[in-house]
Amino acid sequence: MKSLVRYIVAALVLSGVAFVLGSYQTDVYRKLLLWITLALSYNFLFGICGQVAFSHFAFYGIGAYSVVIFITQLALPLPLAVLATVALCVALALVVAIPATRLAGFYLALATLAFAQLFIVVLNEGGTVTGGTGGLTNYRLPDIFGVAVTGPWYTVAIVLLLLGTFAMLWRLERSWFGRACRAVRDNPDAAVAMGVDARLTKVLAYTITSALAGLAGMVYAFVDNTVNPAIFSQESVFQLLFMVIVGGAGRPAGAIIGATVLYLLPLVLSPIIGHHHALVFGLFMVLVVIFQPRGLIGLWDRFISGRQHRQAQVQLRKAHP
Repeated sequence: MKSLVRYIVAALVLSGVAFVLGSYQTDVYRKLLLWITLALSYNFLFGICGQVAFSHFAFYGIGAYSVVIFITQLALPLPLAVLATVALCVALALVVAIPATRLAGFYLALATLAFAQLFIVVLNEGGTVTGGTGGLTNYRLPDIFGVAVTGPWYTVAIVLLLLGTFAMLWRLERSWFGRACRAVRDNPDAAVAMGVDARLTKVLAYTITSALAGLAGMVYAFVDNTVNPAIFSQESVFQLLFMVIVGGAGRPAGAIIGATVLYLLPLVLSPIIGHHHALVFGLFMVLVVIFQPRGLIGLWDRFISGRQHRQAQVQLRKAHP
């Protein structure tokens, strides 16, 4: 019951922000929410399951392109287009995961990076289907039950997606499946000895998180009502990885902090120091990795630990004056 109340309060607060922002701030806010959503699902794959995969942003793009193609070129109604897109993301994730999860570490990363690059090639060479290098434009979100979901109300839909993703991954992390993922991450041989099917666990984790990335991509498709290959470039793949690492891998709160800081930092620095913001941005990431290897969430842990220590000392002095 308490969890439900927290989700309702979070939904009201995050949604309420959308009704007081200007057009530019709304655009930034929407994309920040989507980056956080992506970081949460990638954090589960990378931080909880220990899979270094570079295809997460590709599935984000698959979700975005597919729902637009199904609606505009195949004339599917929105519910069927959403279901077809989810099914496509799951099918492609299985095609990638079943052979790729036989690999480990560097080789798994290379295999998923190759898939992500192949996706970009398909977009550029897709002709009228994908729009080529120019992408797809001049479309809009179909009405839902006769109502046009636009303006701040579309931001509310993004908030619900974020909270739904967080809730699902939170439950998964604390279930038997989450324990199996951590066991496979920490020691695959020991996990197998305890009866965990390591390969099936990896396949399921990859498929679930890829489908969640596809869902986020579907929502992104109607933020600017345009999709093009540049949006889903390899640069974005590594930025997502850095968000999870800088925030604190394996911690949902770390993913939220990392996505927020690394998405907003260039926007804040660019007007102040111009093109030099990239240098400061890179230096910041290096310093965090070197001096705070547990991520920015580690600073919060240190603060809480210090406060608890001080409280314990106060209680001890009261007990033994």
